[in-house]
Amino acid sequence: MSSEIHVLPMPKWGLAMTEGTIIEWLVEEGDEISAGEEIVEIETSKITNVYEAGAGGPLRRITLPEGETAPVGAMLGVVADADVPDADLDAFIEKFQEEFAAQVEAMAEAAGLEPEIVDAGGRSLRYLRMGPSDDNGDGDPVLLLHGFGGDLNNWMFNQLALAETRVVYALDLPGHGGSGKDVGAGDVASLTEAVVAFMDALGLQKAHLAGHSMGGAVALQLALNNPDRVASLSLVCSAGLGPEINGDYISGFVGAARRKDLKPVVQQLFADAGLVTRDLLDDLLKYKRIDGAQEALDALSNGIFGGGRQTLVLADRLGDLKAPVQAIWGQDDKIVPPAHAEKIPSENRHVLDGAGHMVHMEKAADVNRLIADFVAGG
Repeated sequence: MSSEIHVLPMPKWGLAMTEGTIIEWLVEEGDEISAGEEIVEIETSKITNVYEAGAGGPLRRITLPEGETAPVGAMLGVVADADVPDADLDAFIEKFQEEFAAQVEAMAEAAGLEPEIVDAGGRSLRYLRMGPSDDNGDGDPVLLLHGFGGDLNNWMFNQLALAETRVVYALDLPGHGGSGKDVGAGDVASLTEAVVAFMDALGLQKAHLAGHSMGGAVALQLALNNPDRVASLSLVCSAGLGPEINGDYISGFVGAARRKDLKPVVQQLFADAGLVTRDLLDDLLKYKRIDGAQEALDALSNGIFGGGRQTLVLADRLGDLKAPVQAIWGQDDKIVPPAHAEKIPSENRHVLDGAGHMVHMEKAADVNRLIADFVAGG
């Protein structure tokens, strides 16, 4: 049923956006809409923008009327094939609203949280902690590691959900976000050393690691070098499992200095290119203009993705892992081939339809469930 029903969610336009207000629907319930079509005007604290539909088909329901304000991720409406019964559609909407209400409650509890800075082996690293305040909750904490050019905010749709019963840390890797821009030799080994130093600085003896893209290679290297420090390993569209990489994306991201140059590059990250908004691009450009950020990206792109290939491939060492490992991929990943997931046994391999390289954002609920279940089992 869910494969035929598509939610139109309140978008995330910029890192500071938490909610939006519906100004005007440009289509009516029952209209046939196309993917990429401008269907509703949304006002945020920064800007009024037009939302482009991420899926085409009949607009069966408008669930957020004009004048209403709702958090990021809320259901604006639903696109579904005409042959989906109304009863199935109503059940789907009711289930989504119940689950989202729980997420909103968790978001309200975390609203006052701010990232912190820690000195880790001489490096300044920024991180965000969520979860139980007194200890690690139900077992070892979870540590989230973002990809190339990202930061801890890449996990904005995941960290809260995973922090219901245990502590979850999202880290800015060296060269990224609010962390120091010294990336050492600019290779996976340097980033791995920084993550170990972070764990030492916070007294984390052991953690469940979830790494996206470049962060996946870091998590994999850490698990191989320090097996006693890793409880489980979730590799999300991970680097490190094969030499292939979209070299044009890497060079394009590093080289882009204007919005019009960056947009087609960043659109490759998503199955739904409409998720790439003006504010998102402006946030990325703002990061790239921070002192030392461009040099860090240059060093990492050369050290980890030199010549348009992955310089570190650890697939032949998977048998040495002591921690359980799973792979989560977007079927439409245009950056790292989904075929790399095949290096992981089929029972722990999950390739999700309708998602690209940022599968943890486009299919957050599915990814959160997979990681939470795996962590609990690990």
